Amino acid sequence: MASLSFLDMVKLTFKIIGYKLQQSSLTTNETIEVLTTKGPIRGVKRNSVYGDSYFSFENIPFAKPPLGELRFKAPLPPDPWTNVKDCTQPCEKPLQENFVFTKCKGSEDCLYLNVFTKNVKPEKPAPVMIWIYGGGFQIGEASRDIYGPDYLMAKDVVYVSITYRLGPFGFLSLKDPKLNIPGNAGLKDQIMGLKWVKENISRFGGDPDNVTLFGESAGGTSTHLLMISHQAKGLFHKAIVQSGSALCHWAMPPVNNWPYRLATSLGYTGADEDQAVHEFLSKANGPDIVKAAVRITNKDEKRNRVLFAFAPTIEPYETEDCVIFKAPLELMKTTWSNDIPLLIGGNSHEGLLFLPEIRRRPITLDEVKNCEYLVPNDLGLERNSEKCQEFGLRLKKAYFGDEGCSLKTSMQYLELLSYKMFWHGISRTVQSRLEYSKAPTYLYRFEFDSPFFNQIRNLICGKGHTGACHGDDICYLFYNTFSCRLSKDTPEYKTIERMIGIWTSFAQNGSPNCDVISDVNIQPLEKNEYPLKCCNISNEVQIIDLPEAEKLKIWDSMYEKAQLYGKT
Repeated sequence: MASLSFLDMVKLTFKIIGYKLQQSSLTTNETIEVLTTKGPIRGVKRNSVYGDSYFSFENIPFAKPPLGELRFKAPLPPDPWTNVKDCTQPCEKPLQENFVFTKCKGSEDCLYLNVFTKNVKPEKPAPVMIWIYGGGFQIGEASRDIYGPDYLMAKDVVYVSITYRLGPFGFLSLKDPKLNIPGNAGLKDQIMGLKWVKENISRFGGDPDNVTLFGESAGGTSTHLLMISHQAKGLFHKAIVQSGSALCHWAMPPVNNWPYRLATSLGYTGADEDQAVHEFLSKANGPDIVKAAVRITNKDEKRNRVLFAFAPTIEPYETEDCVIFKAPLELMKTTWSNDIPLLIGGNSHEGLLFLPEIRRRPITLDEVKNCEYLVPNDLGLERNSEKCQEFGLRLKKAYFGDEGCSLKTSMQYLELLSYKMFWHGISRTVQSRLEYSKAPTYLYRFEFDSPFFNQIRNLICGKGHTGACHGDDICYLFYNTFSCRLSKDTPEYKTIERMIGIWTSFAQNGSPNCDVISDVNIQPLEKNEYPLKCCNISNEVQIIDLPEAEKLKIWDSMYEKAQLYGKT
């Protein structure tokens, strides 16, 4: 998820989107109509790859199209309709660049969601699981091509996937209150989708009082950000945060005058003044905006692991729908979600995501030679300061000993990035929860290694690598176009069963314990527990000491407690 390696993740995603190798659910001729609060819609019955039947409703509008004067702004409720709306086909993805062909795909008219349910009129309402996709806030979609419901439909849950705006369309922030574009429109899209679920999901057999929000990477970060936003209070009742956190330093890039830089890259020659910049960008061609936005970070920003320009931000002034009004670390102390259960974790080899970057651009390893660049940005240290040098040397010694970093030792560098980009943010979030939350917090670690079904690793790294890469866990939660129908006696299928069992059990009752792992007793973490215990999902599911614990202490040592998890 960083500079060039982030683009490799983008390329991977568009390969999945562009080449539909498999068809997941098979469509039947049976249709069904449901009356939503805004109007009637038509869905269709499908059969999953394993023969489970369910009803599919796609392309349901939950907000007005964010076009014209609504570009960059918070979403508004959709207009009602009277005719039956056909919701049997996928919706358009948000406007984004296909980095395989460097062409833009999708549409600014993208605020739609999908509902998948086994029974619209069950005897007892089913728990609801709402998915927020990842993609660095720059790419992604809520389609069955990537996040197919086939595995989840083996259980009695209602699954919802929400589309939200990306890049500048979802995260452009202007300081002038008169323009009413403080930022975080993409997060506000998610909240609007959650409100739609609260109002409508009972009509699809779901329980509006038993909703679990879950997401991976930027989707996990989004989930955590909504957990600390008062705007989302009461809209969900449990959360699963996968490979992300509001405390991952890439989650909220520094404020570097991005709107003006975006406008000038598109030919704007006026003053650095919000109203003029907005007027220019509001008339600019959408695909041109997308292409410019992903290219405006400079060399020094890339070296500092500023992954992208447009992402969540602390809003410069408060509005009626303000999502984030101060630093997440502060919001986490008193947030409403300290009273709801959380399942949080990551993958054993997250850093494999960055292998293509090192292969193509070995200069990246200069971060180790100039080891001050290893130090996280959120410490706020000048790179040439004595303290930053000290911390950089501490990290260099921990991961490389007395050696330097070269292509021969690149795996150590990737391990370091696992901690820097993902695990330390996750760990700090856990520490904050244990300090301030009264609700249970569970920690998981995904380590299952398949030679063919860890699809993200295989596509990013090629053959000859092992470990669970960033994103590999979602291959065991959702059927995608690179998936295949597995024999039920394979380790891969058993891992799908375990993941789906843990995730849906947590959605049902707030505990990850379930029949498929009946010999394992997953307990909530306890305050001052060290090392942290995690549910390790590998060839077997076991409760173990978190393997990352010792090196996480090194990262912790660079922070004061107030910086680390908000304790004064």
